[in-house]
Amino acid sequence: MSQLLQHLINGLAAGTIYALVALGYTMVYGVLKLINFAHGDVMMVGVYMGYATAFALGRQAQRSLWGVVLIFAVAMAGCALLGFLIERFAYRPLREKPRLTALITAIGISFALSYGFQLDLSFNGPIDFAFGGRRGSPTHVHFDQLTLLPGASPRAFPEIIAPTEWFIVGDRDVVIWNWQVISFLIAVGLMAALQFLVYRTRFGKAMRAVSFDHRTAALMGIPTDRIIALTFMLSSALAAGAGLLYAIKDTSVSPLMGLYVGLKAFVAAVIGGIGNVPGAVVGALLLGLVEEFVVGYAASTWRDAVAFGFLILVLLVKPGGLFGRVAAEKV
Repeated sequence: MSQLLQHLINGLAAGTIYALVALGYTMVYGVLKLINFAHGDVMMVGVYMGYATAFALGRQAQRSLWGVVLIFAVAMAGCALLGFLIERFAYRPLREKPRLTALITAIGISFALSYGFQLDLSFNGPIDFAFGGRRGSPTHVHFDQLTLLPGASPRAFPEIIAPTEWFIVGDRDVVIWNWQVISFLIAVGLMAALQFLVYRTRFGKAMRAVSFDHRTAALMGIPTDRIIALTFMLSSALAAGAGLLYAIKDTSVSPLMGLYVGLKAFVAAVIGGIGNVPGAVVGALLLGLVEEFVVGYAASTWRDAVAFGFLILVLLVKPGGLFGRVAAEKV
């Protein structure tokens, strides 16, 4: 029983991270009917932004509360800007083109990011930047080496949250770590904020109108370009937050991590019903539990096979996903 409870806790912790990434797929698909395959790689970029911010802060500052908040803020803001640029210059010109064109473009952006980040582009120092100075001495930031692209080698993500056993049941039969609780609370908080934004604000009402029919929404005076751009920015920020939580859990980061995590999150979104926000969360939690039970009771090498087998099984029974519905589409 204790072993089952431990796997349940681990599965929920992994599922909440998948859920944040899956929500990004769901939001973009709901608005544009586009599967943004570059979404996982945007998450990877956010992880490296957090990695760079953590090392710029230093070992002592990166573990403080404000340091962790700053790392998350920089990564999420940077990915929001990246999402805006991708939508503005890659997807917006193709909005009235066949969907296959946008899909191929999304795959191209994904490979450009994942393999572009495998280039090793750095400048040797010393490099100094000065900020301010009008009302006192300027703030100097010093780099012995400035790295623009990290290279293909995996890196160890800094320990911004020191692993601590918060809850122990019995003779270490069930152990709950602090990062599991913190990740779960952050993920649930972000998902609750997104739910409030979508269903309780004017922006959410406009986003739902655009998802129903963006041409009619534009005729009704809704700024569709702005709404779609903000949706991309919001989904990219969520991906960055999920990526940092994933890096805190697994510690090893690499340019190809977005391909694997993004694909799993896409599977979770399809299981729940692509385009359905609660469905994406439920699908991600189920996928996290399935993977954890497979690793715990079978073999870790079966993790991916069982995950995709679970997807096939769900689609055989419910072709539109658990919360989705199959709708006829004219082509």
